[in-house]
Amino acid sequence: MDTRIYLRASTSEQDATRAENELRKFADERGLKIVGTYTENQSGAKFARPELFRLLRDSNAGDVMLIEQVDRLSRLATEDWGKLKTEIDRRRVRVVSLDLPTSHQAIAADEFTSRMYSALNAMMLDVLAAVAAKDYTDRRRRQAQGIEKAKQAGRYTGRPEDKKRNEAILKMLTAGQSWSNIIAATGCSRSTLSRLVRRQKGTLVK
Repeated sequence: MDTRIYLRASTSEQDATRAENELRKFADERGLKIVGTYTENQSGAKFARPELFRLLRDSNAGDVMLIEQVDRLSRLATEDWGKLKTEIDRRRVRVVSLDLPTSHQAIAADEFTSRMYSALNAMMLDVLAAVAAKDYTDRRRRQAQGIEKAKQAGRYTGRPEDKKRNEAILKMLTAGQSWSNIIAATGCSRSTLSRLVRRQKGTLVK
């Protein structure tokens, strides 16, 4: 049984590796052999996450995916969570989350007890994934309401510019880097890159 750590943060400005030491300590205390760490900066509400699916492809039946919290794995809507869970089940990967104690107990259990815990964990994962998805939706709604209120009051100025990142992007553009390479390296959106290209050409002043 091999163990693979999955680490995720929503944006490139956040530290996706923040919980790695805690997860490694957890694995060491239980004699779990870590064979890989998979890290990405992607929204948990996004189904297409390259590192998550690379972890699943690399795993064998009975291997463990170790995560800090269920919301690191999913903030997905119900349909997409169902597809991800089906893929996890198909590959027979066991999800162990620090915030789900019953998943810890299933690690060294006998076959009968392990199957019992697996059934319980499947139910708990569904509940926690649904809670995470609702929390994400609620926060987005509150953010939108706050922005709309600020706009009506004339106080909304938009998201602060990441000047350090944008300066690096402009240097990459000057050096002739392709859009695909720049997006992969910086995590910026195509709309941001397009705006910076226009600025570089002098058609946008800011």
